[in-house]
Amino acid sequence: MSEKVLKLGIPKGSLQNATFDLFERAGFNVSGFERSYFPRIDDAEIQLILLRAQEMSRYVEDGVLDAGFTGYDWICENNSDVHEVCELQYSKATSRPARWVLAVPNESSVQKAEDLEGGIIATELVNATRRYFEEKKVNVKVEFSWGATEVKARLVDGIVELTETGSSLKANNLKIIDTLLTSTTRFIANQSAWADDFKKKKIESIAILLNAAIDAKTRVGLKMNVKQGDLPAILDLLPAEKSPTVSPLADSEYVALEIIVEEKVERELIPQLKRAGASGIFTYPLNKVIH
Repeated sequence: MSEKVLKLGIPKGSLQNATFDLFERAGFNVSGFERSYFPRIDDAEIQLILLRAQEMSRYVEDGVLDAGFTGYDWICENNSDVHEVCELQYSKATSRPARWVLAVPNESSVQKAEDLEGGIIATELVNATRRYFEEKKVNVKVEFSWGATEVKARLVDGIVELTETGSSLKANNLKIIDTLLTSTTRFIANQSAWADDFKKKKIESIAILLNAAIDAKTRVGLKMNVKQGDLPAILDLLPAEKSPTVSPLADSEYVALEIIVEEKVERELIPQLKRAGASGIFTYPLNKVIH
C-alpha cells in the first residue's frame, strides 16, 4: 500500500515564481515559499520541496522525490532515467523555449564549432557541452562556470550559455555560433512513483490542471449578439478550427454567439465582427482551458 502523499519538487531560482504563479492559476493555494524550503499547499496529499532545477532530475530518479519540475536541459545534463509526464510551456520570461548556445565575442574570428579546436569553453552545462564537441570530433577543454559566464567569453575561447531572448548576449557584444540544445520545462516522475496507482493519478491530475492554466493564459472568451441574417458572415470570420456555441435569444431575430480565441486573434477579430453586424461584444479572461 502506497503512502498517500506525493513528494513534489518545485524548482528554486529563476523558475520558482513562475511555477508558483502557475499553481495559483491552476487553483492551488501555495504559501510560505518566501521563508521555507517546504512551502505549504492546500492539498493534504501533496508535499512541496524547493530544490534547484539543476539537481531536480537526480533526486526524482533516486526516489527522494516522486515528481518534480525541471528543464529538459538538466535531464540531459544529468542523463536521468525518469518518466516525462508532459511538457509545460512556461518560463521565467517568455513562453518561448530556452536555448543553450555556443557564443564568442563579436570580434572573434571563430565562425563555427570546429574553429575552437584546442580551445577552452566555459559553461554550467558541462556534460552536454562535452558530448556536443565529441560528436563534432572537436578537441576542447570544457570548464564549469559558477555564473556570470558572459563575462568569461573574453577570458576563454568560447562559452555555452542559456538564453531566451538573446538580449544579454547582445548586451555583452557576443555572437551566437550554434545552438546545442533547446529546452522547455518538463514535469517528470520517478519510475516507481509512476507505477504506483495513487501517485500516478495525482501526478496526472496536477498535469491536467497546470496545462489548462497555461492554455488559458493566452486565450480569452468572446461573446456577442448576432442578427440571424448576419450569422453566416460572422461565422466566416471566426477561426476555421473553432466551433462556436450559438444560443437563441428572447428576440428571435438574434442569437448569442460564444467562442474561445487566442488573445492575438481577438484584437484583430473584434473590429471585423463589429463591421459585420455583431453587437454587445465583450471578452473575459479564462482560468483554465481543458481540451
